[in-house]
Amino acid sequence: MRTILYLVTIVAVTLWYGGKAIVAGLLGIRAHRGSPYDTWQRRWALAVLWASGVKVSTVGLERVPRDRSVVVISNHQSFFDILAIVTVLPPGTRFVAKKELVKVPIFGPAMRSAGHIIIDRQNRPAAFEAYEEAAKGIKEGLNAVVFAEGTRSRTGRLQPFKKGPFVLAIAADAPVVPVYCANTFDILPKGKFRVRPRPVTVYFGEPIEAEGLDYDDREWLRDEAHRVIRQFAVDSGHAPG
Repeated sequence: MRTILYLVTIVAVTLWYGGKAIVAGLLGIRAHRGSPYDTWQRRWALAVLWASGVKVSTVGLERVPRDRSVVVISNHQSFFDILAIVTVLPPGTRFVAKKELVKVPIFGPAMRSAGHIIIDRQNRPAAFEAYEEAAKGIKEGLNAVVFAEGTRSRTGRLQPFKKGPFVLAIAADAPVVPVYCANTFDILPKGKFRVRPRPVTVYFGEPIEAEGLDYDDREWLRDEAHRVIRQFAVDSGHAPG
């Protein structure tokens, strides 16, 4: 019954809030901190979490700066990482997502309207152009969330990080906030459809300053974020990869 409620709810709220976002985009309403898209995506996520029986708590949320934009680097175990992060981060949060999501009816076009950044990893020039656009949005006040593993983990274990997200942080002169979402893998592993409710905890690390760094520092920044997230995985009882 829980899975059925989850499926019915996600279809209904995606149609409702996604439709609103698409219409707003067609009307030329621009995505910015405090725009209607922020309210709609948070309500969408809260509705799906409620239907799934999942409660979200945070540790260290006060570490996220409120007076400047950040690049949030998170692990990625499940679709529920997105839901959890949307509900706890401040307004103006946008995701860097792979292009395949654009093909999802309603959901994909709504993401574009809301200002989420779509990356084609197979097309390097297009990917760099998208990162440049993302850096511009960050400088204008948006927060970017990137799943640095590149895709959901099939085991729940932490995977190596890509370099691109850290190039983005350096280009935007924005601090990196390491984040670990715990228990989301147990709720809905990649390739599965049955929802198993679990409490989710989102851990936030201290911001890692990227201002003043250059392209050659991207690996150091990547390794430092990975180290912090790996430690969160250990501390929360989840063995990292």
